[in-house]
Amino acid sequence: MAKLGKRTRAAREAFAGKSNLTVEEAVALVKANANTKFDETIDIAMNLGVDTRHADQMVRGVVGLPNGTGKTMRVAVFARGPKAEEAQAAGADIVGAEDLMETILSGKIEFDRCIATPDMMPVVGRLGKVLGPRNLMPNPKVGTVTMDVKTAVEAAKGGEVQFKAEKGGVVHAGVGKASFDEAKLVENVKAFVSAVAKAKPTGAKGTYMKKIALSSSMGPGVTVDVDGAVSE
Repeated sequence: MAKLGKRTRAAREAFAGKSNLTVEEAVALVKANANTKFDETIDIAMNLGVDTRHADQMVRGVVGLPNGTGKTMRVAVFARGPKAEEAQAAGADIVGAEDLMETILSGKIEFDRCIATPDMMPVVGRLGKVLGPRNLMPNPKVGTVTMDVKTAVEAAKGGEVQFKAEKGGVVHAGVGKASFDEAKLVENVKAFVSAVAKAKPTGAKGTYMKKIALSSSMGPGVTVDVDGAVSE
């Protein structure tokens, strides 16, 4: 068995016996133990009582975190003419049409969010097998298929986070950086939990939110009291 490093041992000791904390307590614990040489991301994972194989139990949405994510979001936009110019003016990193499609098909994907105007969807549709598994496919339900390109680009750049339940009903996302103030991380966590709560699908039965956990990129996780997190 590999010998644990000093930092790992200390983190495990700090987390030992702790569970179902308040959001504030969990954030403080995770932040205090995110002490690597880089600015770790604070992650949230939620286990939901849904079966994503059924369309009426799919959980998907978007939330603007009040304090941003701390991550530089690279945005690609499929648009032509004035809308392409609008995207560039709004700060999009990549703008194109068929040329962008060919670039993506070649395996070059240098963006974190993909936006498209409705008229470009026949082109974008050919990329479903490439963008879909990466959760990058534009979708009107989360505002990434839109004529309001400016707002979509600015929202993506400003800390908007998309979420989607994966197999097993798990939703996860980054809700900030370890360098954020505790109060800002708490606000972000609560905003994310609230958004997922509001996205409860009509087909969900029984307990919707089963478990919530917080962790840092390189640290252990701790569970959060679900009732307290949802009611706040």
